[in-house]
Amino acid sequence: MAKSPHASRPVALGYGIQKSRKGLLPWKWAEQRLQRSHNYWLTTVRPDGKPHTMVIWGLWMKGAFWFSTGAQSRKNKNLERNPHCVVCTENAAEAVIVEGVAEKINDPKSKRPFFTAYEPKYKWDMSAYQNEPVFCVRPQRVFALDEGDFIGNATKWEFK
Repeated sequence: MAKSPHASRPVALGYGIQKSRKGLLPWKWAEQRLQRSHNYWLTTVRPDGKPHTMVIWGLWMKGAFWFSTGAQSRKNKNLERNPHCVVCTENAAEAVIVEGVAEKINDPKSKRPFFTAYEPKYKWDMSAYQNEPVFCVRPQRVFALDEGDFIGNATKWEFK
């Protein structure tokens, strides 16, 4: 599990975001939303450099975002070529945006905790998908805001 990352303010010129550390969101706030979200948005990069965004299901566990996709999917093909991606939670009013690098998990033993946690969350039998790609997106930078006071609480976390 990753240590708590370093929190600061995001650079968003012209939006009036406070410079002080007062009001920064705690990392636990972001993790709760990453865990509770049902749908997520994943953006990968196509071979021609254009973005590809798709809604997916997944899990925040062990300090990273885990998901599965089909071997022939555009997501898989993109991530095999360029593992940099962005994962966003479903609720933009309490947004959490994860910039990270996706690692393909090949070991069946390492995939097992993902499948075990995925089935009850989505009520989806994963037994037919055991040989499909599973990715773990390790965060490098995370942004979050609660729209009720985004000027006072917009937060950026950096992972070392």
